Amino acid sequence: MATARVAWAWCALTLVLAATAATLAFANGAAPLPVVHLLFVAACAVAGGLIGAHRPGHMVGRLLALSAFCFALMEACGHYAILGLTHPGLPFVAALSWPQTWLWIPANLAATLIPLYFPSGRLPSPRLRPPVRGVVAAAALAAVPSALRPGDNLQVGMGAAVPNPLGVPALATPASAAEAVLTVLLAAVFVLGAANLAVRARRSEDAERRQIAWLVYVVALETVVIGARLVAGLTDDDPASVWPSTSVLWELVGIAGATLIPVAICVAILRHRLFDIDLVINRTLVYVLLSGCVTGGYILVVGYLGALFPAGDLPVSVLAAGLVALAFAPLRERLQSWVNLLTYGERNDPYAALTRLGRRLESTADPGTVLPGIARSIAEALRLPYVAVETSQGARHEHGEPARAADPVRLPLTHNGERVGGLVLSPRPGDSGFGPRDLRVLQDLARQVAVAVHAVRLSADLRRSRERLVMGREEERRRLRRDLHDGLGPTLAALTMRAEAAHDLVTDERARRLLAEIVDDAETALADVRTLVDGLRPPALDSLGLAGALRAHAIRQPAGLRVDVHAPHDLPALPAATEAAAYRIATEALANTRRHAGATRSWLRVEIADGTLRLEISDDGRGIGPEDRDGSGVGLASMRERATELGGSCTIEERPGGGTRVRVELPAEAEGTGDDPGSW
Repeated sequence: MATARVAWAWCALTLVLAATAATLAFANGAAPLPVVHLLFVAACAVAGGLIGAHRPGHMVGRLLALSAFCFALMEACGHYAILGLTHPGLPFVAALSWPQTWLWIPANLAATLIPLYFPSGRLPSPRLRPPVRGVVAAAALAAVPSALRPGDNLQVGMGAAVPNPLGVPALATPASAAEAVLTVLLAAVFVLGAANLAVRARRSEDAERRQIAWLVYVVALETVVIGARLVAGLTDDDPASVWPSTSVLWELVGIAGATLIPVAICVAILRHRLFDIDLVINRTLVYVLLSGCVTGGYILVVGYLGALFPAGDLPVSVLAAGLVALAFAPLRERLQSWVNLLTYGERNDPYAALTRLGRRLESTADPGTVLPGIARSIAEALRLPYVAVETSQGARHEHGEPARAADPVRLPLTHNGERVGGLVLSPRPGDSGFGPRDLRVLQDLARQVAVAVHAVRLSADLRRSRERLVMGREEERRRLRRDLHDGLGPTLAALTMRAEAAHDLVTDERARRLLAEIVDDAETALADVRTLVDGLRPPALDSLGLAGALRAHAIRQPAGLRVDVHAPHDLPALPAATEAAAYRIATEALANTRRHAGATRSWLRVEIADGTLRLEISDDGRGIGPEDRDGSGVGLASMRERATELGGSCTIEERPGGGTRVRVELPAEAEGTGDDPGSW
């Protein structure tokens, strides 16, 4: 609250100074035109006050307030000093004539820095802090010789000579050089800020882009105004000035265009969501283009008909007006359609919107990115700020940010009479909802989106079924291995031992041969069972656990490769499929490191968090190129396939500092089994 009072008090003081400057200028015999620029100063003061009251500490508000205050104080002091030339009895004339010699420096510096801090109030990059500090320091240094520059001061532009009471003759040349250098430096900073603003307009999010659009829109209008004033000045009867300096209309138009800049800055920072800049730009483009075409067409028709029928101006003008009137309606419709395509997208062309959606679906290979791509396609095609695709399972895929000024519109998605989700759309800023044309396009799109949502659901069901099959297969392998290892294996071993004992007790040679054959067959069957057991599942997983098996495998690596294993000793019980996939992916990755990477050291990390087993294998070798990373090698393909069939992921990338890194994520819990991976 105190900050708001300070902002408003500063604004009021600036407005009082601007009014005082205008009063003193009129007392000095000035015409209204030389002081009309004080309206721009007042607009900056009000904008700075509003931003300072509603966004305390916002740097753009502070810069606007500082620039307006310095300009207003400079004008008030300068006009008071000029008044003192004709009224010798006024007090403090000499003292108040001095501030105008240097106040122009902070006033212009503050205005120059606004593009760098717009619209967030912060510098877009920490790297800009040293240049900004350098410019501020250079301005402070330049203010010293400027404040002590000898001679008359003409800053307020009244033509009267006001001597500097603190002028030092020796500083005349340094002051001129400092002012020239500072002028070039401020111009460079302003160009840098404008260029940075243009880059941010292309790369920023939707909200910041709309804020920047307000400023760009008003600056574009001011550019048009400046161009029109320049043309008017070059074609008037005053060859000494390139501007129409004697025209009250053009001066008012010029100051009105400049005053819109602080107004746009204020709206962009405080109310950019309340007003629709796209709608403003749309209507402006239509009427500017329409006015230009109508005016140009009228001039051309009048000129052409005047050359053909030199009978009189009135018939030619009436005929030209009639022709222009006939062309007005179709021309406006054509221009409106073209501008709508720029601002609102393809709502007037449903076929184009459907084509865009179809191309996005064709180019999307991963089912997980289909629905986010659909939301993005609809938002881009219809220029909507927010689109979300919901599924009946509760998933939500969004693009953009919802508009706060209007409630979102929800369209049901149905396929074969079954509701499969919903399409949530936010109207464009400034619109309370969607019109009939928008709704027709959206309903056509909704039917296509419903088909895609149903297909994605089928794909997800198929993927989950495959994951359950793989999980069930590995659990069954673990059970079979346990049964064979603990049941049939010991039984065959005991049978072999009994047969050998009987062989030693029997004296009949024929019986001994028969028992020897039984022993050989039993040993062969036992070896086959052991081979079968080892093939079902890596033996080390059941005897040592995943962490122990990985450590044992790391120890068996050749002497030239050191493998550091970082894994918790108390890993929780994991699904059999997850253990097997993690072990086989790790061994395959280490095999690739040993064969191809030329590495001397490798790191293997295992951790479990949020129901996910994360495995990372990295090395200090020569690295892997894009063609190898994305290739179809058997080893890399098998690693990805093992992770994908469990619903996990396997990414292979360059390791910072050199080498290769494999990141694997696998489910640490079997779906629908809680913490018991052995039950299914």
